[in-house]
Amino acid sequence: MGEDAKPFPEYELAGIETIARGVAIENGRVLLCRAKGSKTTYLPGGHIEFGEKGCEALRREVMEEMGVEAKVGEMLGVVENSFVQHGKPHAEINLVYAMELPANTKAEAKEGWIEFLWQRVDELETASLLPAEMAKFIKH
Repeated sequence: MGEDAKPFPEYELAGIETIARGVAIENGRVLLCRAKGSKTTYLPGGHIEFGEKGCEALRREVMEEMGVEAKVGEMLGVVENSFVQHGKPHAEINLVYAMELPANTKAEAKEGWIEFLWQRVDELETASLLPAEMAKFIKH
């Protein structure tokens, strides 16, 4: 770095993640996930890889994490989120899609660090959903 160059701010070093998330509702319940042992939940999905569309990433992530084929529908919206993780600023942009799963899909994870649950939509406030703004896509 030259004398005139300024160091990158900490938030730029932390990076911004782009994530595809899905809203799957069946029989008045929404599918949520969480890291094992965590009290907070989030919508299923995951990171969008370079060159991948959000809907493709969501299909791939659901297959990897649950072993089921998701039908990804319309984009419901975008949620920007920033927080501190492991003592460092962090940010994410969440692309949120409508999603359908095969009928009677069990909330079973294929990966050991995560778990899924079907949460009643009318009891969503008890799920500690993060970011909380995601609730607007569930109750639409």
